[in-house]
Amino acid sequence: MTAAHGSGSPRERQPDGPDPELVERERELALIARLTRSTAAGDPALVVFEGPDGIGKTALLNTLLRQARDLGLRVVHTRAGQTGHRLPLSTTHALLAGLTADGTDRLPLTAWPSPSRGPVPRPPGLLCYDVDTTSVSFAVLAELHEVVRSAAMTGPLVIAVDDVEEADPASLRFLAHTARRMTGLPVLLALTRRSGTHVPSLSEVAALPLCHVLRPRPLTGAGIGLLTRRLVGAETDSAFQESCLAATNGNPLMVTRLLTALREERLPLTAAQFAAMGEGDAAVFRPRALRLLHRQPEASVQAARSLAVLGDGAAPETCARLAHLDSTAFVGSVLVLISIGFVTSNGDGTWSFAHDLLRNAVLGDMSEDELASAHRRAARLLHDSGASAADVAEHLCRAGTAPEPWERAVLREAAREAMLRAAPDRAVHLLRPCVPEGTEDTCDPALLVELGVAETRVDPGAGVRHLTSALRRASRPELRLTALGALTEALTRQGRVSRAMTLLSRYRSDATATASASASGVASPELMEAQMLLAATVNRAAYTDLLRTVTFDLSLPGETAGERALLAARAVVSASRLDRVAESVAAARTVTCRASATTDSVAYRCAGGLALLYADLPHEAEHVYRQLLEGTDPLTDQAYPSLLALSAEAHHRLGGLDEALRATAAVLRSITVARAGAHQALPLAVRLHTLLDWGDLAEASRLEAEIPDPVQDDAWQWNEVLCARGRLHLAKDDPKRALAHLEECGRRQAQWQRVSPAVSPWWYWTGLTHLALGDRGAALALAEEAVGRARAAGLPCALGSGLQLWAEAVGDDERPPLLEEAEQVLAGTRAALLRARVRVARGQTLHRLGYNKAAREVLRQGWEEAYAVGSRSLHGIAHRALLATGARPRRPVSRGLGALTHSEAQVARLAADGRSNAWIAERLFVTQRTVEVHLTSVYRKLGLSGRRELRDALESADAGAATHGK
Repeated sequence: MTAAHGSGSPRERQPDGPDPELVERERELALIARLTRSTAAGDPALVVFEGPDGIGKTALLNTLLRQARDLGLRVVHTRAGQTGHRLPLSTTHALLAGLTADGTDRLPLTAWPSPSRGPVPRPPGLLCYDVDTTSVSFAVLAELHEVVRSAAMTGPLVIAVDDVEEADPASLRFLAHTARRMTGLPVLLALTRRSGTHVPSLSEVAALPLCHVLRPRPLTGAGIGLLTRRLVGAETDSAFQESCLAATNGNPLMVTRLLTALREERLPLTAAQFAAMGEGDAAVFRPRALRLLHRQPEASVQAARSLAVLGDGAAPETCARLAHLDSTAFVGSVLVLISIGFVTSNGDGTWSFAHDLLRNAVLGDMSEDELASAHRRAARLLHDSGASAADVAEHLCRAGTAPEPWERAVLREAAREAMLRAAPDRAVHLLRPCVPEGTEDTCDPALLVELGVAETRVDPGAGVRHLTSALRRASRPELRLTALGALTEALTRQGRVSRAMTLLSRYRSDATATASASASGVASPELMEAQMLLAATVNRAAYTDLLRTVTFDLSLPGETAGERALLAARAVVSASRLDRVAESVAAARTVTCRASATTDSVAYRCAGGLALLYADLPHEAEHVYRQLLEGTDPLTDQAYPSLLALSAEAHHRLGGLDEALRATAAVLRSITVARAGAHQALPLAVRLHTLLDWGDLAEASRLEAEIPDPVQDDAWQWNEVLCARGRLHLAKDDPKRALAHLEECGRRQAQWQRVSPAVSPWWYWTGLTHLALGDRGAALALAEEAVGRARAAGLPCALGSGLQLWAEAVGDDERPPLLEEAEQVLAGTRAALLRARVRVARGQTLHRLGYNKAAREVLRQGWEEAYAVGSRSLHGIAHRALLATGARPRRPVSRGLGALTHSEAQVARLAADGRSNAWIAERLFVTQRTVEVHLTSVYRKLGLSGRRELRDALESADAGAATHGK
């Protein structure tokens, strides 16, 4: 026996269309040509085409028959099993009916069941044998073979049987008998056989020395391209070909049916279109795929359904049990699915469908009752095998039936996990089947509270209704407190502040409830008020109403978690309103110093950091966010994206452009910018500002074009996007459009009472826009207002920027003292980018006034600082200004702690804390090589030899900064 393998094939013959031309069959075609020529010359030949459905066995057989007829060979051909029954020797009769032993047109013989099987009518004039259904005598086989031998004596003969494994056992014995006795006969026996079938007679034939076994291989990408050109008449690129290959496993029949469906749907043959195809696309493909599937054994159909229900990568044991198969039978069935291109191996003992179109076709082949039953059984199997609640709940939701007690327990557990992952919409989807409409007054109050808490974020109206019902029926104090806290928060989000305050006042006056809260730690009046303050930040009307209602006492001792939460919330609001900023800073420091991870929510510790940011202390805020990020799980903690966004804001204010870009990239990595919401608005704004400071106007423009229009959304976060947009248009020399965005930002900031100049730089960029339009008076008014507020509140960064804007709005003679003061103010901060910006402006002013030597010195400082922080735009401005003074600046070389970029400073601090390079790289989203480069630069700039000296150098710097801050 010899075996040949090909590299591709078109589809097999099928009822719904003609065969396309053969492709990628050079070796097979060469062997077929050699065998037919050999038989024509008088030699025997034996070939078996073996492979899965659709791989091209029939196409190769048809090619062999066509070549045989062209050479003048006599051909007899049948397809086993096509008559719909398997009577003994029925396939043999159909095959040899065209041969005559004596040259007449009379049918030479037939075989019929023995009389013991009962009377069976026999066609008249046929030579009949009594043949048992399971065996046939040697005499019968010999006479049948004599028919073949006699026919071969008159000329070379080709005997072909398609789907031979479907033949009756007696015919299979005849074929094996003939195959062993072909020596000296000019006969070519050609058979096609589906792989995976176990028929002893066929295995005997395949083992004969004369036999050639051809196993066609799947198509390659290039073969798919060739087939597409011949079938559809279109040229395709490699990306489409690879996509098609991945979806079909190269099975020619699947490829042909997919291409035909695409052509009939008039869909473009591109990789993008292929990737976008979903359940509604290529509808013509579905029946063709199902027709191929149902040609397989029933076990393979059940295996396909179990894989479709459980999803890609499901455990084989669970899939087998769902399909009601043992493990061995299931694996064999999957191999059949792989061979026809339906599924692929994941390489870890699991399987996946080649494309969603195929999975959808299998699921669509099941009735609604079958699907519901399968999903419910899958849920039980997964639950019993220890699968996660989320995986089990997914199938329970798809079952669509009223949950049983164990199912409700699973859905509730999965909903709690969803809430931890900041997915309240998912939690609501899981919990609502547990509380059917009309059962709110009879269901478990604890379940109703869980549903109401989740609904407050996605459907506040329903959340209020369910929480009110639960509060009325709950008897346990801790459950009532949880419901009350969530209800006041939901009412605030709805803008119903007066009712929320009434509930809170009633709770404050209830000494028993307050005592229970203190004992249980579930809720307290302070914590509830803090929740209301933060909830109001998503509703401007509620926020305005609440600020008129509550007090802002910042003298709370901060001994309990509730007091610290309320201090943090009040400090943020007070700092943004420019109300008692110093007290807000003290309150925020109390929160950040006394809070612990076990008792205090990350949200309120984050709020404490935000208060420090709004108080113009970005270095303290960055320290708070860094500590919080180190203790937060990026995958499960819902506060992690917000922490990253605020950390990016702090880095940007400090001039840490690298860190700001990395942090915003991490926040925005998994979202579509065009569908961004309020939670993504702040990182989008920070990224736009950072890109402009970086000097990448093209990337900033590309990002801005994707951002949705924020004017329709009243959330305060969109105000910052308006500011960044205005700055971008100013950089693009479109001051009129810039002014429209910036003034709208200012109007909205006033509505939100975010009047502190340290909250947002909108006023600074608005002033520069007025100057670009020639309106110095408007710019000067903004500068004077910002400087006055910043001086009174002690906001150094805002004061420095305000003095710079003031200097830009007056004549050159008045600018030096303003810029000198700005530089002195910023010298005591860590706002490196703002300091560099002021120095460059002062150097340019000195140059215009004729003080070239002083201008060169100041410009060189600004030039080096801009280089250190990575602001290519500012560095370019400083470089051109230096050249104008007659200087010839070389590459800047900096020394000392002030020379460290923020990337270098952050790496240095983590290294000084004893963190490994691998840990630092993972935390900062960089490679270990980047960490090594930063540390090398740190050692060079500080004149250190290694990590041992690094801690002392940084501790000395921190001590000096703390002394200065006092």
